[in-house]
Amino acid sequence: MHRKELAQILEQTLMAQPIKDFCPNGLQVEGRAHINKVVTGVTASQALVDKAVALEADALIVHHGYFWKGESQAITGMKKRRIEALLSAGINLFAYHLPLDIHPQLGNNAQLAQLLGIEIQGPMESGPSSVPVWGRLRTPLSGQAFADKIAKVLSRAPLASVVRDEVIETIGLCTGGGQGYIDLAASLGLDAYLTGEASEQTIHSSREQGVDFFAAGHHATERYGAKALGEFLAREHHLDVTFIDIDNPV
Repeated sequence: MHRKELAQILEQTLMAQPIKDFCPNGLQVEGRAHINKVVTGVTASQALVDKAVALEADALIVHHGYFWKGESQAITGMKKRRIEALLSAGINLFAYHLPLDIHPQLGNNAQLAQLLGIEIQGPMESGPSSVPVWGRLRTPLSGQAFADKIAKVLSRAPLASVVRDEVIETIGLCTGGGQGYIDLAASLGLDAYLTGEASEQTIHSSREQGVDFFAAGHHATERYGAKALGEFLAREHHLDVTFIDIDNPV
């Protein structure tokens, strides 16, 4: 497959063009023209780049790529070493941030909801590109039972603020660093809110507004979109795809 064809497939699948983001979505580093072997992962860290080089990949597709708004534009140090490794090996780097969070089937939110038994009902924000969504637990659970389920499914115990005696039926969801949406979850009358990270004020919001809160890890909640996207490319477009998980405790 030609690089341009893969770029078009990714663009059409993830509908990235109209989404305002903090980084460029799509091809970030150009490599060889022909693509057969693809590696997918969460973050284009040096460890993941090295794995892609070792596997002789033609393309690396990630959720967290490079060139974020607000960071230095200079290609030095860590950034220089990563990009140099990609260019030397002829590996294309594709990155999709918010488009890979919000895709209704392949996205991080959708994939995590499926794993945890949450049926997504709709967006928490107005407009077609809402990052947080809300849903209903297929089987309502107490806050502690839901925390236990997260720990079992994700193989990591979440930070949990269980403040309600009733079972959780409705829950807001935003993978990654979405802790700021807890107040929106409270305003919508949801029983609970799940994301990847927590801030100091998040726990106060949970306690004072009566919303159970769970922070299950930025990386742990975002492992599944890139994996699902790779499986889609292998199934529908016959590419050789390998998902590599570089563990991160955050």
